[in-house]
Amino acid sequence: MSGTGNPIQILFIQGGGEGTHDAWDDKLVASLQAALGPGYEVLYPRMPDEDDPGFRTWSTAIAAEIARLAPGAILVGHSVGGTIAIHTLAKRPALLRDLAAVFLLAAPYVGDGGWPSDEIDVAPGWASGLSAVPVILYKGDADDTTPMAHADLYARDIPHAKLRRLNGRDHQFNNDLTDIAGDIRQA
Repeated sequence: MSGTGNPIQILFIQGGGEGTHDAWDDKLVASLQAALGPGYEVLYPRMPDEDDPGFRTWSTAIAAEIARLAPGAILVGHSVGGTIAIHTLAKRPALLRDLAAVFLLAAPYVGDGGWPSDEIDVAPGWASGLSAVPVILYKGDADDTTPMAHADLYARDIPHAKLRRLNGRDHQFNNDLTDIAGDIRQA
């Protein structure tokens, strides 16, 4: 718990796709909250237009959610939510000020070698401002949604990031975020 006795806030940004908030990522949030226990509060806002995640719309929503967090909060982004969150933070480094860490779960990489995007501009050095906060990348080796190489591309662009490969985990981490909860407790 934080020094004030309040629980540490975890902002969980969902992935994209119709029904993701209520039928997929809600299981990840439940697993994370159960594994972390009462000293943590997992916040799980519904992203706008989840079936068609646009960078501008989601980035605005994510920035607003971050602005409401207490100092020492942790951001966890899953899938495309993680992609949009990390690029939002890179474009608006002032948002990093009060974050203790950023955890990206199976986030698709956008840019050369990854997936194309008309909305996210990935210029050389795009991640340079992220060095102000620890970044931990997670990728399951049974994920058939985003290639393993995407995690390596993030690790290349964010040199201080730690990359954890989890054996037997799919894109939804088999609905078990116990490992990630353990790392959050260390953040």
